[in-house]
Amino acid sequence: MYAVVGCSECSNLWIIEGRSETTQCPRCGSRRPYERRKKFVETDDADHARDVRASMLANRQGHGDAFAELDSFGALEDDVSDGVIDDDEYLEESGLDVSEVDAAGDRDPRGSARSGSKKEIVQEALRELERPTEAEVVDYAGERGVPADDARDGLEKLTRRGEVSESRGRYRLL
Repeated sequence: MYAVVGCSECSNLWIIEGRSETTQCPRCGSRRPYERRKKFVETDDADHARDVRASMLANRQGHGDAFAELDSFGALEDDVSDGVIDDDEYLEESGLDVSEVDAAGDRDPRGSARSGSKKEIVQEALRELERPTEAEVVDYAGERGVPADDARDGLEKLTRRGEVSESRGRYRLL
């Protein structure tokens, strides 16, 4: 069940789904028992409740006549969903070649072979390499597109968080 209710403090209108002990105004925060709220309409249809609330708001602002000319929420939603074109059709109508756009999306403009975040690559280095030094982790990460400073920073952060231990210049994942 849906109810269009009003706030006696700030005159806000909103829709409540179901029936709870108390309700709180989303605008001013006043809390009242459900039974004491002014209910303008109670219905089982969410679209009907939205239409009533929208009509009341339009009338408050002096646009009731203009609102009366509009279709219901349900009809408007159907119109919108029917009028949507897919990406390929949009690109073709814009004069673009869809296959070229797809190919461009597959290419990485940075030329990086990186797969994963910088942190994940540093962690991968610690798993793959046996007790690596900082330089070995930096080299491993560098081969996968992570800048040296970022690899060092990632290693330092992991060590500070206790996810990595360092002993005599050698690191291992905990």
